[in-house]
Formats: sequence, structure tokens, C-alpha cells
Amino acid sequence: MRLQKYLATCGVASRRKAEEYIQAGKVKVNGEVITEMGYLVEPEEDEITYNGKLVTPNEELVYILLNKPKGYVTTVSDEFNRKKVTDLIEVSQRIFPVGRLDYNTTGLLILTNDGDMTYRLTHPRFKVEKVYVTRITGRPTQEKIKAFETGLSIEDYTTAPAKFRIVRHDGKNTIAEITIREGRNRQIRKMCDAIGHPVIDLKRIAMGRLELGELSLGQWRYLTPKEIQYLKKL
Repeated sequence: MRLQKYLATCGVASRRKAEEYIQAGKVKVNGEVITEMGYLVEPEEDEITYNGKLVTPNEELVYILLNKPKGYVTTVSDEFNRKKVTDLIEVSQRIFPVGRLDYNTTGLLILTNDGDMTYRLTHPRFKVEKVYVTRITGRPTQEKIKAFETGLSIEDYTTAPAKFRIVRHDGKNTIAEITIREGRNRQIRKMCDAIGHPVIDLKRIAMGRLELGELSLGQWRYLTPKEIQYLKKL
């Protein structure tokens, strides 16, 4: 098994974060610092440590779906001492968010200690669709919607094809359903800014086949066995 995958499986961090730890020289195999990506380990034979502590598989993997409220950050620590999504969940395991929702975005957020699943849900090559409902200023033209769906130049990248469906008009504003397969920082907000219709409110309602449903704001639940099985097959 590749070293970064083993660290993720053991709940040390997501696979991407585990790669950063390896590059930083924080991981040893049989007493030797390993900085090589893709280094293969035999978990039953090798002694693997992170920051000097032995890494062992989690006794219990947990999978949680949260309806994130505004005013919470999707990190496990915050230098500004802001409220964290993990503050809303009382479990004995150390869990971390899958991807992120920005401070003022609400809705579906998965938290788990399964780093390998985190990788599958967040890496672009797995193409997991994320569905949002947003209220934006004004009424976008068909030309702007087409540009949104085709790809927009934002900062140093061009967005992948997306979906944009008008649900209804709300006075001078518009309620729209947006589907993307990427997860860059504040991406939907930046895309809406790019077409001249800034976001007023933003809520994620689905991630792949997982749906927020009727879960109340700030509440959470464990994923069902069927939902977990679906995620593991991605």
C-alpha cells in the first residue's frame, strides 16, 4: 500500500495532507524518514510513525453528514479562534471535513476519519458532482449562463464545465441550482462574480448521490450503510 494512502486510511489526515506531511519529512518507515511519493509499505510488517508517534489503523471509521450553518470554518484548527464545524459534532473519534464550505456557505458537509474516502470525494478525477442552490443578484442572460456552463477564466485557471439552472426569479434577484465537479476555494462565488451576478446566499444540497434532505441547520447524522457503500464504490 502506498504510504500516503496508509496514513489516510489510519485517519492521520486526508491523502493530500498526508502527502504534505511526507514531503515535510514528518513520516518515518522503520526509523527512516521517507519523502518519496508513492513509497510502498507493508502495514503488517513495517513500523510507520508520524511526528514520532506510531501510526495504526483506526479501530472504527465514522462517516457523518452535517448541515453546516453560517459562521463556522471547515478546518480542525483556526488561528483566529473562529467556530469550527467539528464543534457541532460530539464523537470520540478525531474527524475532519471532506473538502470545504466557506464561512458564509451553508449545507451538506461530510466529516470522517477515513482519509482515503476523503481523497475520492475531493479529487477532480473522480468527478463527484456537487449541487448548490444560490440566490444571486439580478437576472443572468442566456449568454451569461452559457459562459458559466462552458468555463470561465478565474485568476489563474479556467473552470470545468458546469450546470446552471434557473429555479425562479425572486424580485430583482434569481434563485438558481448550480452543479460543479470541482471544489476550488470560493469557486461558485467567484464564478457568479465573473458573470456579474454576485452570490447573496449559497447552500450545498447534494454531493454525488448524498442529499441534505430535511436535516435541520446545525444538525448532523451518521451516514447509512447504503450511503457508505456507495461512497466506497466511487
